[in-house]
Amino acid sequence: MADKIKSSYKFSKSFYDDAITQGKWWSKLYFKLLWGGVDDNEIARRVLDWIPDDFKVKAAIEREQSGARIDSAEREQARLKVKAAIEREQSGARIDSAEHEQARSKIKLLDVPVGTAVFTTEKYRRMKQADITCLDYSRDMLEQAEYRFRGAGITNIKTMQGDVGALPFEDETFDYVLCMNGLHVFPNKDKAYSEILRTLKPGGELLACFYVAGEQKAADWLAKTVMTRMGWFTPPFDTVNDVRKRLEPYYDILDFHVEGAMLYFRARKRP
Repeated sequence: MADKIKSSYKFSKSFYDDAITQGKWWSKLYFKLLWGGVDDNEIARRVLDWIPDDFKVKAAIEREQSGARIDSAEREQARLKVKAAIEREQSGARIDSAEHEQARSKIKLLDVPVGTAVFTTEKYRRMKQADITCLDYSRDMLEQAEYRFRGAGITNIKTMQGDVGALPFEDETFDYVLCMNGLHVFPNKDKAYSEILRTLKPGGELLACFYVAGEQKAADWLAKTVMTRMGWFTPPFDTVNDVRKRLEPYYDILDFHVEGAMLYFRARKRP
């Protein structure tokens, strides 16, 4: 199964981006007829909008993790305070240790699978103060992502080949785990969810979008036949209720949406 996944994405690398971004007439028709007219570009934008371009202040993170509510005005005030501290530091002005620590508190984000980074490169270019790790099982996908990151001049990203079912990270490492178009591919979904939970900090957020079964008959047929045979998808496939059952014991579900045969959600890990 693992070799089949690698082979499938090696085969598709020449047309993968056009397919998922609806960059060609045939890909627009494909999504309209078989996926309920869903727009992956718009779903990706909504999911990525849940991640701040600038990093969160350490105190704000701690307050959110404790369950305290932070309104948009307070969040913006905190963001501007940290930005000012960084600018002062870069100009050579002295700042105290507490201010320095706050300024240097970085978001740690894991993107798995990163794919070709066709949706995420521009977002990551704006996240200059984040510590980003991008992992993919396919070397071919990873090479395309690395090419995009170099072209965009992004230097705060570490890329690595690996398996979501055996993540090479310590417990409670990341503030965000981003999983776009991945959970319908992973062979062992139980391990994938378990490893994501393990490496996510308490109060950290899991953001995901992927195919779910039972919403579109045409998509279900395609997933079980062509997509599975080619190695692009891997059964068994979760339904919407299956996903809720996976999340509810461990997460507070903040957003949960279904469009066509695609589910996208934001869930916060409980302390």
